[in-house]
Amino acid sequence: MSGVKNKLRQIKYRLKHDFLSIENVVLVFSIVMCLVWTYQSIVAMNRNWELTERLNTDNKTLQLLKVEVETAELENEYYESEEYQELMARKLLDKKLPGENMVKMPQNSDVAKNKHKTVAVTVEENTKEYSNPEKWLRYLFP
Repeated sequence: MSGVKNKLRQIKYRLKHDFLSIENVVLVFSIVMCLVWTYQSIVAMNRNWELTERLNTDNKTLQLLKVEVETAELENEYYESEEYQELMARKLLDKKLPGENMVKMPQNSDVAKNKHKTVAVTVEENTKEYSNPEKWLRYLFP
């Protein structure tokens, strides 16, 4: 029994003086703090990146909406213009200016519609696949 007590005392002594010394405790604490700090830095950088991406998408959406609003405003200006109103009066109400003669043309027949159709010209393109270095050479030295 005394052999086991001695072994336990030796283990307790080693733990207390070798492993749990002030230097070792401070070292372990410092390592843990560095790991926590590194993890928090990575989390903060990730959050900043996500916020930047969201800001960029919102800015693109804002620009698109501004262009759409500007287009709608220009369309409204055009619809309010005298030119548009005159064209619609001519088209829908068969109106004309004094001194003008209106000529109604018959609808085009199928023969007339197909008379001047253009024939599609097929152009053979070089579809050879190039390796990456060849692509760079062709890009840099055309």
